Amino acid sequence: MLQPYTGLRNQQSLLLCSPGAQRCAAVAQLLPARAAASPIVQQCSRRRGCLQLACSLIRRDDVSTVTKLPKPMPRDSIRLGLPSKGRMAEDTMQLLKDCALSVYKPNPRQYVASIPQIPGVEVWFQRASDVVRKLRLGDIDLGIVGYDMFSEIGDEDDDLVVVHEDLDFGHCHLALGVPTTGKFAYVTTLEQLRAMDCWTAEMPLRVVTGYHAIAKRWFKQQGFEHVALLTADGALEAAPAMGCADIILDLVSTGVTLKENNLREIEGGRILDSQGVLVANRRSLLERPQQLLPVLHELLERLDAHLKAEQFYSVIANMRGNSPEEVATLLLKEEGLKGLQGPTISPVYNINGSSSGAAAVHGFYACTVCVAKKKLYQSVKAIQKLGGSGVLVQPMTYIFDEEPLRWQRLLAQLGMEDADSKEPAAIAALMQQAHGAAAATAAAGARR
Repeated sequence: MLQPYTGLRNQQSLLLCSPGAQRCAAVAQLLPARAAASPIVQQCSRRRGCLQLACSLIRRDDVSTVTKLPKPMPRDSIRLGLPSKGRMAEDTMQLLKDCALSVYKPNPRQYVASIPQIPGVEVWFQRASDVVRKLRLGDIDLGIVGYDMFSEIGDEDDDLVVVHEDLDFGHCHLALGVPTTGKFAYVTTLEQLRAMDCWTAEMPLRVVTGYHAIAKRWFKQQGFEHVALLTADGALEAAPAMGCADIILDLVSTGVTLKENNLREIEGGRILDSQGVLVANRRSLLERPQQLLPVLHELLERLDAHLKAEQFYSVIANMRGNSPEEVATLLLKEEGLKGLQGPTISPVYNINGSSSGAAAVHGFYACTVCVAKKKLYQSVKAIQKLGGSGVLVQPMTYIFDEEPLRWQRLLAQLGMEDADSKEPAAIAALMQQAHGAAAATAAAGARR
């Protein structure tokens, strides 16, 4: 048994290690009277084969508590943190590749890489939890992580800004897993779980989870009075069956693992939906806007263009009609054929006759429209019903809008929504000027 003793004073560390009672007693005689009289040392002196460890016995007044995070070391590079292992890492790399951003890593054992398409950006591979921690400290400027890890480690830090909340990978949710047997057999809702009269200060609801910060906030919001949060590094689903926990709080993707371990989700027990998100350090954006904002704007444009294109197919069909307006009117009457801003209609020509001098004549109109992937078949049938033929379906790579909506939202979060120009360079110049004025004011105040 390890029992740290904190009653000593002016002692940095202490190790009591003895295979027998005589040596323990001998060691006890060397201690200050107050320490030798402690219950731990007395117990150690009476028991044979006892091993006791008292460590880090530092005076409280020797320890200074850090209440404010230190500023990062000055640097010129832009740092992007990415998950280093697991499915999140694979999906993140695939997303960047789909956005025509290749991560160049000369050595697979290295933790730093580059993106040739965006010079000046360093890619740092870290554990997902460390990506968030380093974002908070300002050691990295941008990061891609799961929203679950951002919520847990980020701890509602105002210095963290979610720039893109829907990267469309790593979908899962954080939920309670409740046993299907025993006293929980008829518990199917959160209200029933909270109303169980067996939870007391002496016998609280034991919840094993790796998300203590989220769990603490959530159970408090839900009105639970007696809850004990336990920790496990893995195999949380086994804890209730072993009797070391009552329920679990963990990530759920398909729910198969819960069912195979006689657990189930309950109504009202879904805590948080998670997927990949792009996060930025607010201080970095405000203090180095001329470096970061153009890069962040490009990332947003690439991500939004690809993710939006992933939702559509480009459908081309030949249709008969007296005019482009007539054909367009037919298509616009169908809900699934309106496209992004309407169909594109252009004439189709062919040769009328087989003679070499035959002229090209107009026969059909080619109609191009963006169709939602989920409604592809219904849209094709609607085109055929309108007289369309020769229907071609093509994948789309990018759809670039005039200005990403998330860029405008970011400017609002940074207090720049009223700027005359939304161009990254112009915004960065204004922010740099404002930051310089604020720094000068602060320095003048300090001199006074």
